Amino acid sequence: MLDKVLGKLARQQDPNVLVGFDHADDAGVYQLTPATALVQTVDFFTPIVDDPYIFGQIAATNALSDVYAMGGRPITSLALVCFPDKADIAILEQIMAGGLSKMVEAGCTVIGGHSIRDEETKFGYAVTGVIDPGKVITNAGATPGDRLLFTKALGTGVISTAIKRGVAKQSWIDAAVASMTTLNKRAAEVITGGMPNDQRPTTNDRFSVHAMTDITGFGLIGHARELALASNVSLRLFANRVPLLEGALDCVRAGYIPGGLKANREFAECLVSYDDGIADELKTILFDPQTAGGLLISVAQEDSIELLRALSAAGVPAVEIGEVVPVAKPMIAVSVE
Repeated sequence: MLDKVLGKLARQQDPNVLVGFDHADDAGVYQLTPATALVQTVDFFTPIVDDPYIFGQIAATNALSDVYAMGGRPITSLALVCFPDKADIAILEQIMAGGLSKMVEAGCTVIGGHSIRDEETKFGYAVTGVIDPGKVITNAGATPGDRLLFTKALGTGVISTAIKRGVAKQSWIDAAVASMTTLNKRAAEVITGGMPNDQRPTTNDRFSVHAMTDITGFGLIGHARELALASNVSLRLFANRVPLLEGALDCVRAGYIPGGLKANREFAECLVSYDDGIADELKTILFDPQTAGGLLISVAQEDSIELLRALSAAGVPAVEIGEVVPVAKPMIAVSVE
């Protein structure tokens, strides 16, 4: 729906806009000086776990992710709060404290925000980061021959649905929460060559990373589609290599399917082909809407092994899940290798 609406809006002509909403990328990028550009994004949503502090952490982690996906360093944020008038204010305090804890971890200063009364709680942030204008990593540079690396596991959408229905096992919840509260900061630092105290990230000449995006609400297939379209390439994904959270396939088999997954599948599956022998539950999980998901990285083949090693050494559990191929039909081929 949003894709159709945005396509009808007038385009503003501003040469300082390096990445705008018409790029279907993770964040906007606006150049201030020859050496500095802003990276801007916003994200908020309803609670997906029962613990308000953890919900705040997840919301912050998710909002920060888009800046990391562009290769930027988050510096400031504004909180967005929707909260029922008669609800316990202590709950809101815990939500905001959880969010603040992740902003502190990211080195991103919360400088204000806005709140409204709402029957349903919603929380998130508008985040601003900085980046060298010549070193922005978009979703548009993938090259045939590149390897596709992924830094987290799929399944937060179906597990969150199981949580809402009160049927999720504690081990599933623990694994999903650990994933959703892990910043993509360290992965971005390895990829860009940035370190925690740097003024801004700089491209790491060790790795030829051509494109990158984070896997969030559109699922792996949805965001892979955006990368393929922007780069004018096709992709081959290896189904048996895609990492899955504990309980993810159990949730699919039990029918704990969020509406977002169904919408993702209806929208993008027409561009996908599957090898024989791939189970339907595995096909399904590829469309699962993720919250604070991992980075999908398109890196030159000759650098892929070294980048995997560097990510692993930094504590980032990255795996190779596919490759970039010349543009063809179908746009995305899911293979068993």
